[in-house]
Amino acid sequence: MPPLRRDRRGHGLRAPLAPEDSPLRRSPAQRFDDIVLDCVERLDRRWKEQLAKVEFAVEDVPTLDDWPHDWVPLARAFASTGVLPARIVIFRRPIETRAKGGFRLPDLVSDVVAEQVAEMFGVDPQDVDPSYGSHG
Repeated sequence: MPPLRRDRRGHGLRAPLAPEDSPLRRSPAQRFDDIVLDCVERLDRRWKEQLAKVEFAVEDVPTLDDWPHDWVPLARAFASTGVLPARIVIFRRPIETRAKGGFRLPDLVSDVVAEQVAEMFGVDPQDVDPSYGSHG
């Protein structure tokens, strides 16, 4: 258990509100990583052989140095080059911002991951994930 501490206003000793192993103690970034992992694991059941050669990553925000568009991407797919495997990078902050506009975060992440996998394999997102776009 972490040490108790006294707050500035003299209200007495304070301890964390949630236990160490509680989901409430996980940061927003850790919860987002879990959502992405769930989506990838779900797709891995159908695309195991193809996805075995793809590396997934989560970054907070995209680097726009080599981005030719005037909009912010939610994710990017990179083909394999030399010794580097193919990569799909999901950008947490842009997706969270978009999700606040009425999308549910897990549904939006699921659609974004399906779109990137579809782009990488040259197929329709609906072929990658039959539930693509049906989240309302």
